[in-house]
Amino acid sequence: MIFGKKNTEAPKETTTAQNGTDIVEVHEKTDSPVLAFNELDVQFGTEFGRVHAVRGVDIDIHPGEVVALVGESGSGKSVTSMSALGLLPSNAKVDGVIDVAGHKVRSMSSRGWRNLRGKDIAMVFQEPMTALNPVLTIGLQITEALELHGIAYGTAATKRAIELLRMVGIDNPEARVEQYPHELSGGQRQRVVIAIAISCNPKVIVADEPTTALDVTVQADILDLLRSLKDKLNTGILLITHSMGVVADMADRVHVMFRGNIVESGSVVEVLNHAKHPYTKRLLDAVPHLGQGRAQFGLTEMDTKTLDLSKTVLDVRDLVVEYDVWGKEPFRAVNNVSFNLAEREIVGLVGESGSGKSTIGKCILGLQPAADGEVRIFGDNMVGMDKKAVTKIRKDIGVIFQDPAASLNPRFPVGDCIAEPLVVHKVGTKKEQRQRVYELLDAVQLPRSTYNRFPHELSGGQRQRVCIARALALNPSLLIADEPTSALDVSVQATVLKMLADLQSDFGFACLFISHDLAVVDLMAHRVVVLQHGKVVEQGLCADVLHDPKEEYTKRLIAAAPVPEPIEQKRRREERHELLREFGDDVSELKI
Repeated sequence: MIFGKKNTEAPKETTTAQNGTDIVEVHEKTDSPVLAFNELDVQFGTEFGRVHAVRGVDIDIHPGEVVALVGESGSGKSVTSMSALGLLPSNAKVDGVIDVAGHKVRSMSSRGWRNLRGKDIAMVFQEPMTALNPVLTIGLQITEALELHGIAYGTAATKRAIELLRMVGIDNPEARVEQYPHELSGGQRQRVVIAIAISCNPKVIVADEPTTALDVTVQADILDLLRSLKDKLNTGILLITHSMGVVADMADRVHVMFRGNIVESGSVVEVLNHAKHPYTKRLLDAVPHLGQGRAQFGLTEMDTKTLDLSKTVLDVRDLVVEYDVWGKEPFRAVNNVSFNLAEREIVGLVGESGSGKSTIGKCILGLQPAADGEVRIFGDNMVGMDKKAVTKIRKDIGVIFQDPAASLNPRFPVGDCIAEPLVVHKVGTKKEQRQRVYELLDAVQLPRSTYNRFPHELSGGQRQRVCIARALALNPSLLIADEPTSALDVSVQATVLKMLADLQSDFGFACLFISHDLAVVDLMAHRVVVLQHGKVVEQGLCADVLHDPKEEYTKRLIAAAPVPEPIEQKRRREERHELLREFGDDVSELKI
């Protein structure tokens, strides 16, 4: 072994996985669960009374098994997982039995919890940047757990940290241990979090939305990594997610939670392909399926022949956007991008993080200056235009931002938020503005009583409807929708997408739909533009680009997008690996 003192509490009948050096032990095969909840009940005491978050939940996870816990926000998924690590707040009242690797943890002391966390049970959090300490190097954050549990110290701990980083696919790990979290990409940070989670050879890992913040190709790599690790090390995984595609790709068994109760359980094929409970069916019906187009949501199929592409609303020509970098050459975020958008057309702008999607949206809105090229809206070039003229053109542009909570002023009631564009552009009297707001509330299917409520009093889906109403206040000819549903639960997302499609049909605005979700773009758009590193790599009709891609990058994107059907997803995963081999990538299993 490369480290000093071996953990004497490890299972006796274990073998050792290798990656050049022995660093991790494989857990023994056993019929006993490594994590079990029996009649788990969690209530929170608040000033308004008790909130019953989890009601009589029974779950067990065995070595080498992935059990998915799915449901929408507020269903009790994270509360259930946090109870297994003793991370619930002091106002939580927990009943039932929680068994972690043979330990009954409900009556455990603080010292007992410190010994248990990391060694017997570990967690992979949703957002790696907040899970990692920004002022400590990667190496220190990995060795901290090793030293705390007496597994390795000093130089031996650093060597083990390097091996762990190599194990999870981090390139040049000797240099990475000296770097800080902000110096790594999102996918690399998530790999570091996984390295920390497996550093002390836990018997079970709780993965709470481990891929939500990642691009689709990075997500596919992380899922491959988790799958390989659990197979090699025989570790149990409790996977918490709202993504049915991730469930189809990873899970052996599935539990569906609704309002604190488990309403359906079974194998991944039974639950996803033969759902019995109405809530599970509703969840699955709300998930866009890449390749099935608009028919799955009951939307009218798009006929591109009816569009008059000569009537251009937006024409982007050779657009260049640069950011100044102190002491260096300017960073070119958008490099000679060209595309157009016709009246009543929806064009999807897709690509991974950093591809330039949102930068293009900001440039069209006049919020980000262009270094070169043209952005023509109804023939007028906004590049280099004075502020007064830009303000006038903005009257014809609506915008929906990704995070509805952050894009609404928390001090304004909803009515004032929606009326703000009317006030800024001096459209109508106060009475007329109020009437217009009521009409918009009707259009986005919100009660008129919402007028006097504040944003924090609404749900995420309701806030996004408010944002859509505000964007349509001035009857814009062009709508920029920047990831308008990525922050929403799947059923809320489906409702908002249907509503947006209906509004686009009724109001007739052209829409630039910016998204990283290819299934959503397939559902919504007539044409699609694929970006990589600020350049257009492919564009054309959705039916052509998303169903029969020509460029390598587009093929990679589409192959990495999961679908919510386990048998099809297994086939897609195998096809993706074969495709990557053709492109010369190393897709051999991790040599642990």
